[in-house]
Amino acid sequence: MEQKENAILNLTIEFSIEAISFVEKLEAQRKFVVANQLIKSATSIGANVHEAQNAESKADFIHKLKIAHKEADETMYWLTICEKSESYPTNKELKDKLHIIIKVLSKIISSTKQKMKIAAIN
Repeated sequence: MEQKENAILNLTIEFSIEAISFVEKLEAQRKFVVANQLIKSATSIGANVHEAQNAESKADFIHKLKIAHKEADETMYWLTICEKSESYPTNKELKDKLHIIIKVLSKIISSTKQKMKIAAIN
C-alpha cells in the first residue's frame, strides 16, 4: 500500500537536518549554550509532528501539533537571538523555512478544530 505524501512531516524533517548543520556552525564558534537550546527545540518540532501521525484521537493530534508549534516558536526565538547578536552566525533561509512550518502547523490545527466542530454538530 502506497503511503500518502505528508508535507508537514517532510518540511520538519528537512528543517531538522538543516538546523543540525547550522548548530554545527554555532558549535564551531563555541556558542554551545545557544547551540544546545536550538538543537533541542528545532528537532523537537519534527519529533512532535511525527508523533502526531499516530495520535489516539483528533484532540490528541491537535495537542501534539500545538506542542510542535510551541517548539517552533522557541526555535524562532533562538534564531532571532543569533540574528541580533553581532558575534553569532545567522541563517535567514532556516528562519524563512520556520515561518512556513509555523503557518502550516497553524492551518492544520485550525482546520482540524473546524472539522471536529462540524463532526460534533452532525
